[in-house]
Amino acid sequence: QAGRGMRTVVIAGVPAGALQDDLLADLLTIHFQKSRNNGGDVEQVTYPTREAGVAYVTFEDAEVVQRVLKKDQHLLQDKRLPRPFPLTVTRYCHNVSSSLMSLSLLSSEGWDPSRAKNNLWLRQTSVSEAVRFMATQSAI
Repeated sequence: QAGRGMRTVVIAGVPAGALQDDLLADLLTIHFQKSRNNGGDVEQVTYPTREAGVAYVTFEDAEVVQRVLKKDQHLLQDKRLPRPFPLTVTRYCHNVSSSLMSLSLLSSEGWDPSRAKNNLWLRQTSVSEAVRFMATQSAI
């Protein structure tokens, strides 16, 4: 079996605060298990994280990561959510700085140059969060 990092994706765009955290984690599990989402067996969903709107999904099989990444658009939908929420799915990697810096620039409001200083802080927070996650997972 491939290492945990090879079986994990980073999910951005989770509607933080829209529902209880454990319910959102369950919705993410269901979403990424469905074949119509190119999903497969989910080993673990890490949500919430220190970064609002970001989750980590670890699959039992690394091949599922490839399929999930190939899907054009992931929409988190449920009758309890006010609307469908587009999710950004990226590969989890040990070199987290570039992928998570890009993720932190995405938000439901989009990039706002007037908040550049705040966005820089979010990028640093994202990297720190990913490094902490990676450290806890490598101990397993």
